[in-house]
Amino acid sequence: MKRRFPRFTRLGLIAAAAAASSASLTGSSLQAAPLASHFAVAPGVGAPTMLRLTERDVTVSNQKAAAAYNALVTMWSRDLKQIGARFVAPDLVPYRGAVRTRCGIMAPSNASYCYNGNTIYFDDIFRASQAKIAGAALGTDGDMVGVGIIAHEMGHAVAMQLGHISRNSYENESTADCLAGAFTRQAQKDGELEKGDIEEAFFGMAAAGDPTPGTTGDPRMDARLSRRLARGAHGTREQRQQNFRTGLEGGGKACLAELP
Repeated sequence: MKRRFPRFTRLGLIAAAAAASSASLTGSSLQAAPLASHFAVAPGVGAPTMLRLTERDVTVSNQKAAAAYNALVTMWSRDLKQIGARFVAPDLVPYRGAVRTRCGIMAPSNASYCYNGNTIYFDDIFRASQAKIAGAALGTDGDMVGVGIIAHEMGHAVAMQLGHISRNSYENESTADCLAGAFTRQAQKDGELEKGDIEEAFFGMAAAGDPTPGTTGDPRMDARLSRRLARGAHGTREQRQQNFRTGLEGGGKACLAELP
């Protein structure tokens, strides 16, 4: 994104994660917390590629997270005001390692929105690594992947504050993906996107798709595992990309009927 984000003093809780790494990342000059090595294969890339994440990479990523946060708060405050609702902006809080929240312990390599504390939390090393992985795969800066993580979590805040909270994990996650697409649509209209940003956003959605569950050979065990995975389902890569596309093409009203 073109927008230059101000340095932040306080960030907050985010509710759902881009889970899958798409290349490998290792080593760094980070001192606050060591960077773990991540080994995975980016879609269409082939053998894992070793990438080095620096403290500067994380700093720049966090500045962009703060900018995205400001743009998201502006957009959703305006849109909810149009329907007679008030958007209470969540805090945005970066962490490393693990962090205790009002919704429990947030594990490393994650991002989540905590409704109880109205806060978005994100592991800043994880978020920066996702952008770097995408950049290496696409030949871009990859920043829209990191922005998408913040936009997804903000989508949870919007939906939940409007009363859309389902016991079905996929329903919650598909709405948040759609609202992330709606934000990208607005950023595009505002001229804030760079060449490659849309491609990066779809790459991020694909990388965060639920893995295909394996089988144990025991039908009862397989059924139990499937039910367990369904409780935390975010959607397959195809579903996540389609849900994002719905918001990108139709705006917020395509995600939640009451939105303008």
